[in-house]
Amino acid sequence: MKTIAVPSLVRIKPGAAGRLGVYLRRAGCGRVLVLASQGLPPAIETVVREGLAAEHVEVAAWDTVVDNRFEDAAAAFAGLPRKLAAVVGLGGGKALDMAKYLAFLARLPYYAVPTSLSNDGFCSPQSSLTMAGARRSLAAALPLGVVIDVSVCLAAPRLLWLSGVGDLASKLTAVFDWKLAFHHRGEPVDDLAALLSDATVHQFMDNPSFDAKGMELLGTALMLNGIAMEICGSSRPASGSEHLISHALDAGSRRPRLHGLQVGLASYIVSRLQGGQQTETLARLFTQTGFFDAVRADPFSREEWLEAVRRAPSIKDDSFTVLSLRDCLGEMRAVLDNDSRLAGCFVA
Repeated sequence: MKTIAVPSLVRIKPGAAGRLGVYLRRAGCGRVLVLASQGLPPAIETVVREGLAAEHVEVAAWDTVVDNRFEDAAAAFAGLPRKLAAVVGLGGGKALDMAKYLAFLARLPYYAVPTSLSNDGFCSPQSSLTMAGARRSLAAALPLGVVIDVSVCLAAPRLLWLSGVGDLASKLTAVFDWKLAFHHRGEPVDDLAALLSDATVHQFMDNPSFDAKGMELLGTALMLNGIAMEICGSSRPASGSEHLISHALDAGSRRPRLHGLQVGLASYIVSRLQGGQQTETLARLFTQTGFFDAVRADPFSREEWLEAVRRAPSIKDDSFTVLSLRDCLGEMRAVLDNDSRLAGCFVA
């Protein structure tokens, strides 16, 4: 029987950031390192600092993360303050990835405190860092604690929430690709991980609204997707052909967009290539939340997307998806040109 480590503290509610000190004190973490995002709103920093001080939790260092380079993580590990009880990541992707990886290297508990919900990275078993200028996904551990202040996340730009919606929705096509790999080359599928990943999308769809309840559901769903990856030991429950297209866009686009916007739109398009079983579900979610409208406000390059589709199958040689079955470029071109829901989402 497999044993996995999952978060033992989960607080997803308004005002949670101000109670971080309470949660750390209860866990016996009296001395911590905080890695915070550059440009963190002063009000959030003040709330967290005051909450830690009120519970007599010592901040050994409060460092601002400007970049998420592996080289910086290694240097930070070499200079870690002594007698730390935990590492806290506060803010967005780069700070959380750095904190998660640093905690993993130091074998310290990690507490994730995201200030927006743009993707599932805050609770995934990997850290996205750059190494020699190239993005790499490095092994890490899930956070011991997940603290999501719903009010703080609601105050973040709505586009970040829509990015989180897109990243969550992409699990539908990712699980389809995973099962496709089983049928075509015998790749094992962990049924619990696949079920958990699928179920999170449908749970969120009960109330896909930009309000406190919708934010709570999104945070819960994205967290559970991270746990699904931990259960099966890979990114398969959360990443398929739509992520390969996004990775190709990151590498080749003149202006890559938010990860969740890329994988969400790719998921809708890929669902057509997969036979359309998930297409109406995704269309309903993206129409209801305004996802399509957000993409139309800043459309993608049609040619860059077609080039990304051409390159996507070679991004990860060991990842079998619908793009591995056949040359999908012609089908993709037809979808971009003829699907009325995508009108205005791409420019020449």
